[in-house]
Amino acid sequence: MALLVLTTFMVTLNDGKAYAQKKTLFWGSSGNDVYALQQKLRQWGYYKGLADGTYGSSTYKAVTDFQRKNGLRADGVVGPSTWSALGYSDTADKLATKSDSTVADRGFVEESRDIALLARVIEGEASDEAYFGKVAVGAVILNRVRSSAFPDTIAGVIFQPRAFESVANGQVNRPLTKDSLRAAREAMAGSDPSGGATFFWNPSKDVSPWIWSRRVITTIGRHVFAR
Repeated sequence: MALLVLTTFMVTLNDGKAYAQKKTLFWGSSGNDVYALQQKLRQWGYYKGLADGTYGSSTYKAVTDFQRKNGLRADGVVGPSTWSALGYSDTADKLATKSDSTVADRGFVEESRDIALLARVIEGEASDEAYFGKVAVGAVILNRVRSSAFPDTIAGVIFQPRAFESVANGQVNRPLTKDSLRAAREAMAGSDPSGGATFFWNPSKDVSPWIWSRRVITTIGRHVFAR
């Protein structure tokens, strides 16, 4: 998947030198690439915090400010286009615009970035749920995209700070399954078992009391769905 490729690969620049393409980064990422990102953002005056290699709230704000200033989608996701704007690769834009088809962790073909990203969150949030529940989780994300109360892109919704537990704890990087990919495609095609929900949660886990103020629509498996 183009947005969540975690394997560093090599591309050749015009001068013949090898360039290690940076990982795609988002809230919760950590490591040397985050450190390099923070250093570059600080150099350009966007980031004021400590370059500690951890992508948190300060880094998110710096990234989105940089993206807005440079005409990029301000979703906090540091992919090829953002790396390119930061000056790391003159081939990054080509990588961002070439075919979205790629091979996932278990060899499944992912038709698009959005479907693949949606499938990863479905896997992270609902891996133990029945197929119907997986589609419902995907539908909630798409309902948020359509709502004026949330970001207007799938990546923006998914990587909104503290929006999804699976992004914060890394479960979004689990190997994909056929069911999660199929559920993502079905949700993208318009299926919505949640009944228009924009929230879901597992009542057996610690959740904010505020969430129970939302209008409950239905329960599917272990998840409550509400607006």
